[in-house]
Amino acid sequence: MESINFSDIFKSSFLEKTSSFSIIDSLIGLIVAFGIGLFIYWVYKKTFSGVIYSHTFNISLIVMAMATALIIMGISSNILLSLGMVGALSIVRFRTPIKDPMDIVYIFWAIVSGILCGAGLIPLVIIGSILIGFVLLFFINQIKIENPYLLVVRYSDRSIETPLEHVIAEHSMKHSIKSKSAMPGDDHEITYEIRIKENNTGFINNISGMKGVKSAIMLSYDGNFTA
Repeated sequence: MESINFSDIFKSSFLEKTSSFSIIDSLIGLIVAFGIGLFIYWVYKKTFSGVIYSHTFNISLIVMAMATALIIMGISSNILLSLGMVGALSIVRFRTPIKDPMDIVYIFWAIVSGILCGAGLIPLVIIGSILIGFVLLFFINQIKIENPYLLVVRYSDRSIETPLEHVIAEHSMKHSIKSKSAMPGDDHEITYEIRIKENNTGFINNISGMKGVKSAIMLSYDGNFTA
């Protein structure tokens, strides 16, 4: 009967994989992923144009780049591990709603950067991230986007519809009727999508002062309308 000594216990494929694992290459990949994540963090903060800035979402972009690089490093040298990782990640479901389409761009950018860092393509991820960052900074900060507004007017006298149309046409570059409804008690409500001139919203006071107008409300409009 053969005897098993202490060294035989630890002779396994686990130690062989550990010995073939390059700590230096992994550290370089993670450090570069962290640096690219910080660059994405900075670009996102500079180009954010919404109302409520999410600091936690921005930090998650850094962690996403590093975590993706870590996954790619782990599965790059083992086919069985890669198949198991694909199966494990396929059950993950992200149910957080993404309201701004640009947030999806930043998420995809962080994931792609992590993949390239994990694969060791350091020059490609650096050059690509610089170009992407330049494009985002130029187009988002330099090009002025004029978002439309929704103007909701509630009135009781139908004769004001024509003067109301003239006032809106005078103070807007473009306008169109989104909905019109009649309610009990001879009340009416009309909703316009308008693009105002020089961000001047003062004409809403003129509308609210018109005889027969009960209320006039102007809302910022992101392009989605639900009647």
